[in-house]
Amino acid sequence: MGFTMHRVAAVATLIVLGGGCSTENTTDSRGSGGAGGGSGPVSAGGGSVADGGTVGSGGADAAGGVITGGAPAGSGGVTAVAGGADATGGRATGGGQASGGMTAATGGASATGGASSRGGRGSLGGASATGGTATGGVSSGGAASGGATTGGSSTGGAASGGAAVGTGPCDIYQAADTPCVAAHSTVRALYGSYSGKLYQVRRESDKTTRDIETLTPGGFADGNAQETFCAGGGKCSLTVVYDQSGNGNDVWYQGSDVVPGSTVSIPATATKEAFTVSGHKVYSLYIDPNVCYWRDGSKTGMPLGDEPEGMYMVTSGKHYNAGCCFDYGNSETTRMPDGAGTMDAINWGNLCWSGFTCQGQGPWVQADLEWGLFNGGNANKTNPDNVPINATYVTAMLKNNGTTEWQLKGGDAQSGTLTALWKGALPGGYSPMKKQGAITLGCGGDCCKPGGGANASAGTFYEGAIVAGYPSDATDNAIQDNIVAAGYGK
Repeated sequence: MGFTMHRVAAVATLIVLGGGCSTENTTDSRGSGGAGGGSGPVSAGGGSVADGGTVGSGGADAAGGVITGGAPAGSGGVTAVAGGADATGGRATGGGQASGGMTAATGGASATGGASSRGGRGSLGGASATGGTATGGVSSGGAASGGATTGGSSTGGAASGGAAVGTGPCDIYQAADTPCVAAHSTVRALYGSYSGKLYQVRRESDKTTRDIETLTPGGFADGNAQETFCAGGGKCSLTVVYDQSGNGNDVWYQGSDVVPGSTVSIPATATKEAFTVSGHKVYSLYIDPNVCYWRDGSKTGMPLGDEPEGMYMVTSGKHYNAGCCFDYGNSETTRMPDGAGTMDAINWGNLCWSGFTCQGQGPWVQADLEWGLFNGGNANKTNPDNVPINATYVTAMLKNNGTTEWQLKGGDAQSGTLTALWKGALPGGYSPMKKQGAITLGCGGDCCKPGGGANASAGTFYEGAIVAGYPSDATDNAIQDNIVAAGYGK
């Protein structure tokens, strides 16, 4: 989103610290570039900011019902993949990760035989499931209801709470022919077989760094390793969030040696928020003003021009503001406001763009398409369906076919289903899209380059992915099921 150095808007932000409340003024400094056509932001008035969070530790990893090497081929049964795509052995395309099995069984259908998964990150050769019978349950990206799976390459029995361990959001996208081209999280693996680095922290007292990895393949971040490394006082910074897709789309903080930035650009403090996911202590990427992460992914798989694209992120419903612009998605490689359609990113916050009618006081799931934040709506820029989402953890989704249609969805990341916030034609002047393929996390597309301005937004990032293609509604629903099954805040 474009920034303007010459405009300054005072935004009142409510900050909740522990059990007390205080009000402070936040300056919305919008950096170089401008908002195009004279449009600009209108503050919806403050945001609720949570500093800290629920700290938990302990909890055992559930490694149950994991099928490695591909989805079982059904013989006499029903095999379905979220998103409507056929799954034969957890098909992998383009070097992505093979799906570990998203099997819908109805009426106790038996699965005999097995199909091998080949390509990408998935297991070569696959494991055959023989004699396994699934009864009464549907597993869609990790949310299983009422059934257990036996036989095949299943280890350890059923996962706690019905969650199918071994299937991540990017497995779901892969099986639906919309593979992840970038996958980021400080919380967990987004592929069932991913094992390795999630992000890096740096102890500022001695500039020593430590990569924080998953506890197990497909598991959660080793939050205790970060706690130990950062113990002893002094600032601990989060320098990079690694890409799990295999495309190398790691996002570094602007101001680093990897991504030089403006003189005020800084990394996030790594210890701002600790919380639990399914009993595991983890940390967030806690974005304050002057913090943003970036990567030029134009040559490493990111959709370009009018190619279709989808994305999601899990964010905080308690930490946001009306500064421009807390984004995650596709942005300019130039870090300049290069015109309508040069961005395609999810936006979260309570900034209502000038000329739009927004419902309530926010926060909202919107799209930053450059030269404006778009909440959907008709020619009068009014969308009664895009209502604020009031939840502790929020799922936000955007998908855009690049020429005719785009959609916004949102929901509670702890329970329930997604709400359709907008489905309709691209705004005038935005078709076809002109995406450039950079990745921004935490700010607008023209922020923070050397000699440039500063990020004015605040928000929290837990996980997210960008995919090639236009995901189906069934795929979106399976992603939400998987997020809920992960157990945020539990």
